[in-house]
Amino acid sequence: MSLPPTLTDGVVTLRGHRPDDAPGVLEQCQDPLSMQWTSVPIPYSMADAETYVNEVTPLGWLADTEWAFAIEAEGRFAGTCSLRNEGSRRAEIAYGAHPWVRGTGHVERALRLLLDYGFGESDLTTVIWWARQGNWASRKTAWRLGFRLEGSLRQWLTARGEVRDAWVGTLLRDDPREPQSRWLECPVLERDGLRLRPMRVDDADRIVEACTEERTQHWLGSLPSPYGRDDALTYIESRTAQLAEGSGVTWAVTAPDDDVLLGTIGWFNWTPEVECEIGYWTHPDARGRGLMTRAMGLVTDHVLDDLGVRRVTAFAAVGNAASRRVIEANGFREFGVERLGIQVRDGRTDMALYDLLAEERPARD
Repeated sequence: MSLPPTLTDGVVTLRGHRPDDAPGVLEQCQDPLSMQWTSVPIPYSMADAETYVNEVTPLGWLADTEWAFAIEAEGRFAGTCSLRNEGSRRAEIAYGAHPWVRGTGHVERALRLLLDYGFGESDLTTVIWWARQGNWASRKTAWRLGFRLEGSLRQWLTARGEVRDAWVGTLLRDDPREPQSRWLECPVLERDGLRLRPMRVDDADRIVEACTEERTQHWLGSLPSPYGRDDALTYIESRTAQLAEGSGVTWAVTAPDDDVLLGTIGWFNWTPEVECEIGYWTHPDARGRGLMTRAMGLVTDHVLDDLGVRRVTAFAAVGNAASRRVIEANGFREFGVERLGIQVRDGRTDMALYDLLAEERPARD
């Protein structure tokens, strides 16, 4: 097919690129997120944008190699999406959003139109999605569309002379166009002079301070040593992965007035409607203030009331008196000791096992 069709759902329109799209393409490709996660040339010029809309996209249609559409919404250029023809009724999906349209839902609508076109008029059987590892916005969009994450490939995607780790997912013609797995949210929780919020990249320095401190290093024996900023960023990234995999939620513990990270707390090891585990650590300058005891109570109430589990567990090294006080202050009962059950810095030690049933929850003031 040499000319792109025009597709619309009444809110979003997909059409062929026009010369007057070039300024929008330029703005999109000069945006920091576009430069970070795509392979657009840096620097990107108006000449590059004009070449793209006037030559590259029409040639893709003429050669039947890439079916690219401009996304139009609210009367404005909103980005580009395409299917790259891989032959044998297979294609790769690609998309990029202009900064103004992010968070509006318009790109998802555009991609649904694109997939309907691919599986319909183009008679595709399989669409593959690739993204550089860490591009959570792209991964969540693919998840919403029904793509199944097939895994990670080390050193696979190229960008400006570098080879990066990648995620890959697939969508088949007859697959549901809806999420096929659970993606958890991290709600903001506030009570008792605390604010629990999602973790952010700018928490990294505080995490480094906590995780290089001697006491933290001793009781959290699996921490890297020495512990640096890259380790903190990896930890933050892993908390986002936890949400995407539906396996748990971790919060930064803060005070409402300054938002500085004072520790982290989260739930994991979840059996829906049955149980989950809570774990935590405290920044050194926040110890002795009852902060983590209050955070533990807040998260315990959250998982019992909102997650709907009947049993909550928590574990601590037998010798970690401060951690055990946090657990016991919230009504948890010790039900056993696992010998050599936990790793500390100088080896393994016994672990105290605690749990709390929903009907045993203590009254809160």
